[in-house]
Amino acid sequence: MQNLFSRYRIPWRRIRSPLLTLLLFLAIRGLVLEAFTIPTSSMENTLLVGDFLLVNKALYGAEILGTGVRLPAIRDPQRGDVVVFRPPHDPARNYVKRVVGLPGDTVAMRRKVFHVNGVPQEEEYAVHRQARGDAFHPGMAWQSGFLAAARPRQRYLPSRDNWGSLVVPPGKYFVLGDNRDNSEDSRYWGFVGRGEIHGYPWLVYLSLERGDALSGWIGRIRWRRLGHRVQ
Repeated sequence: MQNLFSRYRIPWRRIRSPLLTLLLFLAIRGLVLEAFTIPTSSMENTLLVGDFLLVNKALYGAEILGTGVRLPAIRDPQRGDVVVFRPPHDPARNYVKRVVGLPGDTVAMRRKVFHVNGVPQEEEYAVHRQARGDAFHPGMAWQSGFLAAARPRQRYLPSRDNWGSLVVPPGKYFVLGDNRDNSEDSRYWGFVGRGEIHGYPWLVYLSLERGDALSGWIGRIRWRRLGHRVQ
């Protein structure tokens, strides 16, 4: 490489430091950390629209860019983890939700209360702002194939706040948004495969109120959220 730079009369010592810095940045971005922006309110109040996050990609096993090869994971996703993943219905995009069901778990919701293996969960992070939604949601009909107890298909009428019990298949996870009344999540499009979970949001490094992106951005900074740990 040094001969190449000499050939074009570019001193190696001048380009070496910036080049190594660039390579180090690309390695860190590809294998360890990546930036992510929250575009919707589905995770309020844990994450707000306009939050900019640093995402730990190494925790669940980072993918080497362009190879399809993943490095060994430090650990698998755990119940309660907030994760970045590619949803099964829209694999070109990244979503952020909370893991609430692990492989083999039985999950259900009864009158807005989430249950795991028959036990009601105390979820301090969950937000409910609307009246109970009991109307049948056609987009949730897929759940009938994963019911813990068989029942006539025509009698299973899941709604936003009443559904299940569902058995989470091996290698799959069930995710929900913390803003339970306004979240597009596993209730509607199904389970998330382990291989599609690729990041753990770690830190809010910037947070902006809604507004004109081209002007007055300093006045839109939510200073109290800078450095906020995602939990």
